[in-house]
Amino acid sequence: MAMPTVAFIGRPNVGKSTIFNRIAGDRISIVEDTPGVTRDRIYTHAEWLANEFAMIDTGGIQINDAPFSTQIKNQAEIAIEEADVIVFVVSAKEGLTNEDEQVAKILYRSNKPVILAVNKADNPESREDIYDFYALGFGDPMPISGVHGTGFGDLLDKVVDAFPKESGQAPNDDIRFSIIGRPNVGKSSLVNAILGEDRVIVSNIAGTTRDAVDTRFETDHIKFTMVDTAGIRKRGKVYENTERYSVMRAMKAIDQSDVILFVINAEEGIREQDKKVAGYAHEAGKAIITVVNKWDTLKKTNHTQQDFETLIRNEFQYMTYSPIIFVSAKTKQRVGQLPALIKRFMTITKNGFSHPH
Repeated sequence: MAMPTVAFIGRPNVGKSTIFNRIAGDRISIVEDTPGVTRDRIYTHAEWLANEFAMIDTGGIQINDAPFSTQIKNQAEIAIEEADVIVFVVSAKEGLTNEDEQVAKILYRSNKPVILAVNKADNPESREDIYDFYALGFGDPMPISGVHGTGFGDLLDKVVDAFPKESGQAPNDDIRFSIIGRPNVGKSSLVNAILGEDRVIVSNIAGTTRDAVDTRFETDHIKFTMVDTAGIRKRGKVYENTERYSVMRAMKAIDQSDVILFVINAEEGIREQDKKVAGYAHEAGKAIITVVNKWDTLKKTNHTQQDFETLIRNEFQYMTYSPIIFVSAKTKQRVGQLPALIKRFMTITKNGFSHPH
């Protein structure tokens, strides 16, 4: 079963990042008393009573003059899509606001468990003021203080209780891999190329809590499960254009995989977002294969491939263990070599290979 994911959402300046950091046990998200502060890292792992889970710290949902701004829709849709449990954060200090009610309307349609956390309930008087939040319709409001750490045990108990239960599906011995990378590197095209007509599709495995589909296929008597990523299921421009959430979506796939195909766009070269995505896979201790896609589009000399490989080794010095393969999803160049490479790298990993952290 995949690791459960908890998303913290709410309007700006209610203390989401303070809560996130306290549960994570580290100052991961930037905390300032200013609405809309950009956060570099929005995804991490945490544990409560032997239950490990992933956490997402989203930006504040802001209400502009229009009923719903693009930013509201983008952030709310992504949080709802990726989370198994949503912690809806409001503030006892400011009380119930129109913005809180607007966020609540978005969450009503989520069909996800929503836990209402009333932050900044720092003293008995403020804890008495939480009853107005019953009007939001999410059951008992839970008073907490991100600054002082009160109420977190009860909150996390409720979060863990809301995690999805085991689906009952028997595990298989397939090699599980996912294709990750920043937007527009050609993940979807590579998926389609791998699942070409020479592959036997065994079955589709529905996700336990969302409409993602993991695809099983067999080639050369080897069974694989390709873990769903954002690149497999296009859900509109919001997912393609919201680049800072690509890391979050990649991490969900990484958690479920034995082997990672990390895709780089040969046309565009290496970007900072590539380094962030690869770094998370490396930190997770996964076997990573570096796939340079769109190789057919480059004008080549005798040194083009060697120069590109040197660039990769320089930019990803922590991934010297990662094999590099140059492919074209469009022309199928070397795509047929990927299943055997995945199996070989997986075998090395199971036999005791471990890369440095």
